[in-house]
Amino acid sequence: MDYISILIHKYPFSVIFFSFFVGWYIMPYILKISKKKNMIVHPNHRTSHEGNIPNVGGICTVSAFLITFLISNLFFDFKISTYLFLAGLYIIFLVGFFDDILEFTPMQKINGELLAAFILIVLANVRFTNLYGIFGIYELNGLWGGILSYGISFFAFLLILNAINLIDGVDGLATGIGIEACLFLALYFQMTGNICESVIAYLTIGSLAIFFIYNVFGNKSKIFMGDSGSLAIGYVIYMLICRFCEEGTSIAAPAISIGILAVPLFDVVRVIITRLKQHRPPFEADRNHVHHLLLSLGMKHRNVTFVLIAVNTTFILFSVIFRHWSNLLIIGTSAAMAICYTMFLWRIVVKHQNKQTINSDKNEKQD
Repeated sequence: MDYISILIHKYPFSVIFFSFFVGWYIMPYILKISKKKNMIVHPNHRTSHEGNIPNVGGICTVSAFLITFLISNLFFDFKISTYLFLAGLYIIFLVGFFDDILEFTPMQKINGELLAAFILIVLANVRFTNLYGIFGIYELNGLWGGILSYGISFFAFLLILNAINLIDGVDGLATGIGIEACLFLALYFQMTGNICESVIAYLTIGSLAIFFIYNVFGNKSKIFMGDSGSLAIGYVIYMLICRFCEEGTSIAAPAISIGILAVPLFDVVRVIITRLKQHRPPFEADRNHVHHLLLSLGMKHRNVTFVLIAVNTTFILFSVIFRHWSNLLIIGTSAAMAICYTMFLWRIVVKHQNKQTINSDKNEKQD
């Protein structure tokens, strides 16, 4: 036991292999059961896949994480209320799982997310307590009895969960962004001596990696994450980002946190604003997300995923390189970059659609 503890403390990244192989062992059983119980998603107007694919990959990811987390908990004090953290994770997993099976209304889904948020933020006290000078605000606990701290934490929780959930529209995208975010946070925590947080981040990477392989490279063994997985990813990442900001080692922590999840965050904000401008419900499903725009250009799922991960990497690097800037300047510049990316993409999409229309008209005349 002591040997294992010393090994993990010295090489925290080693737990990646542990959670990966647990997931590797579980996944075939999940595939078999999901097909037998008809837990599959059929092609429809909201999806961009062909064939009937199981959509309960989140069961494997969450199970692998839980098993390895509980074993790791024997060697660490994770500095969070372990049972409350796991209770919130279990609730958010159930919300996603039943949404996959029964298709909750947006309000039912939000209510479930709020319950998990209450457990993690209020009961486990995993919340933001400092804005590092954004709008001239630093310490949050002293403002209105800490109400602002809780309000910002609840907002960030819902934003992160739903941003990752809504970006999960092509193979490997939500998982890839999750792996990238956790890798950055794991390396940061390891370099700053916060081994427990780095272990959680590495465990998440291993749990996601096995799903990524099946989802992106699987043929007959292909499986989707489902809301049970994407919401769980957001839940863990919220906790890690909150810990990252609360460490206080960088005054640009809020801006860097946004950079870590730039693609899903800016995309969900853009889509919601667009829907509201069109007098549509903000959570109404459509095909206006950035990955849908890239798919409309004829790109394959895998290429869309790697392009958007690369774009997300540019935001991470930008926020880290210019971390000596103020938070507002970094966030504002990142937002301007996101707008430029989107405008550039829209121009390409419009040109592509016009070209297709012209070719279609030519073919009709020839017929």
